[in-house]
Amino acid sequence: MKQKVDQFELKAKLFRGFGDVTRLSILESISEEEKTVTKISEELDQSQSNVSNHLSCLSECGLVKSRKDGKNRFYSIGDKRVVKLLKQGDDILSDIAEGIYSCVNYKK
Repeated sequence: MKQKVDQFELKAKLFRGFGDVTRLSILESISEEEKTVTKISEELDQSQSNVSNHLSCLSECGLVKSRKDGKNRFYSIGDKRVVKLLKQGDDILSDIAEGIYSCVNYKK
């Protein structure tokens, strides 16, 4: 049973990466092409320091990877299955959005 609990804790940790609006927005932003912090910040209308902090978190967890090109660092999705998961989330939401929207258990 301990192994199963550890597995659930690890899975919950994975989903925390998707559980923050800014982190989720970043993942969506780079799901099709790699981008710099500046570009992501502009798209999301967030400060560069805030985006950098979230990118650091996402990178440490393996959800995002980066590559350096001169003075720029480009960020992209760390595993192609993350993009698939994001799309599956959209598909699920198209069917149950009303229930999620009215759910009082999950507050902002």
